[in-house]
Amino acid sequence: MICAFIVMKCEGFSMITDLVDYLNNNLLIAHYCGFDITAPLPSYWTFDRFLKNFDHSVLSSIMESQVLLLASQGIVDTSFIGLDSTPVAANTSQNNQKSFLPDKFKPDKQPKADRDCKLGVHTASNKLNEKNYAFYWGYKNHVLVDCISGLPLYELTTTADIHDSSVALDILASTHSFLPVTECTFLADKGYDVKNIYHQVHSFYQGECIIPLNKRNTKNPKLLPQGNPICEAGLAMWKDGTFSDNGRTRQKFCCPLKSSKHADCPCHHKNFYNGKKHRGCTKYMTLPDDLRLSIDRESSYFKRNYSLRTECERYNSRFKSTGQERMWVRNQTSVANLNTFAHISLLAVAVAVITTRSGQSYRKIKTVKRIA
Repeated sequence: MICAFIVMKCEGFSMITDLVDYLNNNLLIAHYCGFDITAPLPSYWTFDRFLKNFDHSVLSSIMESQVLLLASQGIVDTSFIGLDSTPVAANTSQNNQKSFLPDKFKPDKQPKADRDCKLGVHTASNKLNEKNYAFYWGYKNHVLVDCISGLPLYELTTTADIHDSSVALDILASTHSFLPVTECTFLADKGYDVKNIYHQVHSFYQGECIIPLNKRNTKNPKLLPQGNPICEAGLAMWKDGTFSDNGRTRQKFCCPLKSSKHADCPCHHKNFYNGKKHRGCTKYMTLPDDLRLSIDRESSYFKRNYSLRTECERYNSRFKSTGQERMWVRNQTSVANLNTFAHISLLAVAVAVITTRSGQSYRKIKTVKRIA
């Protein structure tokens, strides 16, 4: 059964019915999978029950053994690793673009076809003003990729409502348990720009993070070359001490005319005429006292290393080509098992190329199938 599902993903089938038809029309492949071709092959419902009831830890151990084999051959390592997630749509009519159901993307409108899926949102990029986004019911597949070879190291399936950054440290810890990620360079997009990820990678794994800054709706005030902001009246503001707040250090800037008795605010700011001794507007700037804010993201070193993260996007494209962009099963266990089968099949292609020494690319399934 495991071999049959690997065949399913190598052929790019998204439905179990396609696998059943393929095996019945290619009895030699069914024989290589281990089935008795003198007897009727398993039905659709047999494959469906297998997916739903099979222990996922067995598939995880198979994928782990593949990664360790490739690591022993020097194909994969953890020098540059990237983490990204890809949406997996559930098998429900509410994901149909031609469906005109009212309020089909409300969190309390749980699809009856799949009680495990959750509501998520998929955007075209991580820009703050990104308007190209879409809601969907389904799951996410989080994949840790070796950014040099473009092969997966670890994967995790969650529901679509789980934020990417919330599972990043768990994925790194699980990978480190069988393949050390010490002194790694961790690459990710803005969705993983969280302070605890920087500190965990630096303190526990002695590595570094290459992650763009997510400004989180922060404003960009006009600054002088010395770093002092400019008030609404066009005057340079003065430093007025620092203080700590919620684990961060902030620099306070005040109005340069606040202590003057006879001055008048050029823009007539409302805070200047409040009758208080310390009058005028104030601004605050967070000082870069942590790893997240101390990274020079305009340097050539950062840009050169961050360009390696495109391997995550390339691998996600190969993952979707196995038929995993849209699910046709109706529970989380089956979805997680199918996702792992897809990763196992892509790793199996690389293992086949290395074992046979064919000299072909271990990223191209069609090329390997052609020479088999």
